[in-house]
Amino acid sequence: MDEPLDPKRTVAELKELRQLTADDNGAQRVAFTKTWVATRAWLQRKLGALPVEIHTDEAGNLWTTLAGRSDRALLIGGHMDSVPNGGWLDGCLNVLAGVEILRRINAEYGGRPPVTVRLVDWADEEGARFGKSLFGSSACAGTLEMGEARALRDKDGIGLPDALREVGIEFESVKKSGRELANAAAYLELHIEQGPVLLDLGLPLGAVLGTFGVERHAVTFHGQAAHSGSTPMNRRRDAFLAAARMSPEIYGIAERNGGVCTIGSCSTRPGIVTSVVEECRITLDQRHLDPAALARMLAEAREAAGRFAAQGNVTVSWERIWQIEPIPFNDALIGLCEESIRETCGTAHRLPSGPLHDAAEMARAGVPTVMMFVQSLRGISHNKIEDTREEHIELCVGAFDRLASKAIAWVSGGR
Repeated sequence: MDEPLDPKRTVAELKELRQLTADDNGAQRVAFTKTWVATRAWLQRKLGALPVEIHTDEAGNLWTTLAGRSDRALLIGGHMDSVPNGGWLDGCLNVLAGVEILRRINAEYGGRPPVTVRLVDWADEEGARFGKSLFGSSACAGTLEMGEARALRDKDGIGLPDALREVGIEFESVKKSGRELANAAAYLELHIEQGPVLLDLGLPLGAVLGTFGVERHAVTFHGQAAHSGSTPMNRRRDAFLAAARMSPEIYGIAERNGGVCTIGSCSTRPGIVTSVVEECRITLDQRHLDPAALARMLAEAREAAGRFAAQGNVTVSWERIWQIEPIPFNDALIGLCEESIRETCGTAHRLPSGPLHDAAEMARAGVPTVMMFVQSLRGISHNKIEDTREEHIELCVGAFDRLASKAIAWVSGGR
């Protein structure tokens, strides 16, 4: 008799992993550390009973392959690394649900499914140590900016290439990992939502439409320093005042266009209480799933900055920090994901992802991709209080397994 899917086992293994790799402050599975290496060894022991081939690619991604009757491959992905003091589900839920699905597929097909099924644990999704997220998946997708990554240093001054060498990875070869995608026909990823949308709707699961595009800029207003006691208010060229006037306008722009934005930092010069602010620098993050709306948000922000600068008799300059286009997922797979959720819990909801995920890199590489979200309690992650109801974890493993079955049929049909 086929071994049935056992979502309760996934919950138990997640708790076992928490016991092994967390302390009172939360999860400590930071990539390229001893705890991360031990985590992977633990994961491989969990996979030991399956007739699979396991290897690490040139970028440090761990691949587990259940060979099928076709070389066309269904990929299931996640990441075992965490941020320091992180939550017990972020990343590892994806992988351990994938382990359980591999067990079910192996039992159902006697070790030989219609297509090859591969589980990948991406290396350093979080970017916690070097500040560069999606390292392993972007290397595999071919989008990693090698010059930028080569120059990255951690807080102790250790370079990323040197840290990689400590765990057996040669930095200059990481893009060779792209050969792993040669037969990739579909990519599936399960993740906690990390936000409050499903929680506020009272729904356990959602089908993800894609990841937001991001425009991230430093906006600097340039005024004139002057004595704060002797300078009349009508004679001041106050850079901070222009930035302050812009701030509520930025949030209005996001609301009007259906996006999100954040002013994440503000710094001033000369930064003393006895001087009018000569220079005020704010950092602006704008996100939207629709590229036209994202471009409109940026254009409106630029117009607002210029308007408030003129009002305050100051000037303004812009510096792009980072940008990525919106990344939509595959329409057919979104439909299969939604169908799997409805079959599992009756109601599904489609939503975008604000955070980036490894799935975005697979979509950028041209692999048909979809994600499934499970509700996050309090809408909080990257925090030791991160949590999801156990019954929702069990539901998501069941729904994700349904999606995997539908995706196998979709890939088998030559899609």
